[in-house]
Amino acid sequence: MTKTKTITAALAAITLATALTASTAEARPRFGVGLGIGLAAGAVVGAAAASAYQPVYVCQSWHYQRSYDRWGNVYVTKVCDY
Repeated sequence: MTKTKTITAALAAITLATALTASTAEARPRFGVGLGIGLAAGAVVGAAAASAYQPVYVCQSWHYQRSYDRWGNVYVTKVCDY
């Protein structure tokens, strides 16, 4: 029982000393610049990824065309007229 009390008292003393030592520092958030850079980099990468897959075509006139795959299944494709 004495061993447990001694360890508990030592841990309490260490905790109290650490709390008193750390109380003199200022706590300021410093993630503003990093957050801004991260959001900007994410926007650039997202825009590059979105534009890399398919070009965007503007079609005024289009129709649907019936197509078949190699197993004979019918599917409908939207086709631009020009």
